[in-house]
Amino acid sequence: MIEQRRPVDVDPVNLALIALVGAVGRKAGDQPGPGRPAGGADPADQSPPGQPQTQPHVVDVGGGSGTRAVPLAIAGCRVTVVDSSADALAILHRRAQDAGVPDLVVGVQADAESLATVVPSGTADLVLCHQLLEEVDDPSGVVAALAAAVRPGGHVSVLTAGRLGAVLGQTLAGRFAQALATLTDPDGRYSERDPLQRRYDASGIGRLLTDNGLFVESVTGVAVLSGLVSGAARQAVPGGDAELVRLEAVAAAHPALREIAADLHVIARRPVAGREGVTDEAVDVAAVDTATGIEQAPGSDVTSV
Repeated sequence: MIEQRRPVDVDPVNLALIALVGAVGRKAGDQPGPGRPAGGADPADQSPPGQPQTQPHVVDVGGGSGTRAVPLAIAGCRVTVVDSSADALAILHRRAQDAGVPDLVVGVQADAESLATVVPSGTADLVLCHQLLEEVDDPSGVVAALAAAVRPGGHVSVLTAGRLGAVLGQTLAGRFAQALATLTDPDGRYSERDPLQRRYDASGIGRLLTDNGLFVESVTGVAVLSGLVSGAARQAVPGGDAELVRLEAVAAAHPALREIAADLHVIARRPVAGREGVTDEAVDVAAVDTATGIEQAPGSDVTSV
């Protein structure tokens, strides 16, 4: 197993998700409420003019026990959790009841590959796929299903294991042979006994999403530096925890440092019409081979995990 600690003070993924659904609420122009601040249309939103808006609808694929779903429901979203585990969905139900939001959370027992049979196309404002693409048999098929479920202008949030973060974790644990295997294996696995089927770098996950019709807006690292810091080091100087949080926030978006993160968090958007609106940032994510640091020409073959 990879011994790399996760940060315990701030969850940047939840903060990013709340910001995304908050933008949906602002566009709707509803009265203030949980997760629904008042305000006019969001100028960054790409939805067609006049499209009706209600409570943000979030679909959490593989969301299991509701660690993401329940906070989003508390923020005012309607959340559909699609998971193959009946036990995990039972935990979800209890967690939603305890939080007072059972009417906003629905659990559906199904696997990711059959998402289209339980979520109508284009009905979600936000689709989550966290810690799942490294485990499924057909990641491209799953991403295609995510892209179909989200509405035009809506977002997809992907959280996946980082290959170079695993290499670093194995090295620091003294498992040098496993670190070398993880670095050189095409799928980022250290052996046949590896519990994950694959790990990604920013180039690989960016390519997977864009190949399935999504526009990558951002790639950030989770547990870039904070996951490597011991509790003693945090307390070595007064205010060390707060300083580490600030450092981690900057490191998370650094193009080089994010590659050593334990996980990569990608926010992508379904374009309104075709694959429009590509920016320099999106091209950089998809067109830089992060294993070599060499920028590739558009249309060239980029090696990715």
